[in-house]
Amino acid sequence: MPSIHPTLQESALLVIDVQDSFKATPRWERRDNPALEAHLDRLIRAYRAAGLPIYYILHSDPDEAFRTTSPHYKLMDFLEPRQDEPILHKVTRNCFTSTPLQRLLTQQGVRRLAITGIQMEQCCETTARLAADLGFAVDFVVDATLTFPIPHVVDGRLVGELGVAEIKERTCYALRGRFARIVETEQLLRELGAE
Repeated sequence: MPSIHPTLQESALLVIDVQDSFKATPRWERRDNPALEAHLDRLIRAYRAAGLPIYYILHSDPDEAFRTTSPHYKLMDFLEPRQDEPILHKVTRNCFTSTPLQRLLTQQGVRRLAITGIQMEQCCETTARLAADLGFAVDFVVDATLTFPIPHVVDGRLVGELGVAEIKERTCYALRGRFARIVETEQLLRELGAE
């Protein structure tokens, strides 16, 4: 009988949109989390060691670097999925609507998700919200996501920008206690028994 509160042994790691498409844009130089790769590497190793599933997701849209025909439309080089770690392709902000993710997770008995990747307040947050609505417990690994300042453009003119500290604060406030548990890499690793 499944537990009321899914344990980490019922968890899967989602690595969302960690793709070269972002490196091909000027905003990459303004990313907020230079430790993303190191945190993801440690989480991937821990999930593998625990025998838990890992899913990689790529995002495509009409922007040149995000087109499926672009040479940038691929996982970043530091990621090396194993044969049993699926790479899914999505065209929506969340990872469920345009992929078979929900079915695959259900088939594997996954009831809890660790959310990581790019961008924190877009595809990662949107996936966390939908995952919670679908009944998954969600661990939003905030230091294993990253984002960029958001420009505020009115009538084609830049009038301001929302900084990454404000984006992170808003994302954590919006998700915490409603859609997800906000955690950092070290905490999740300890809970997985990897530290």
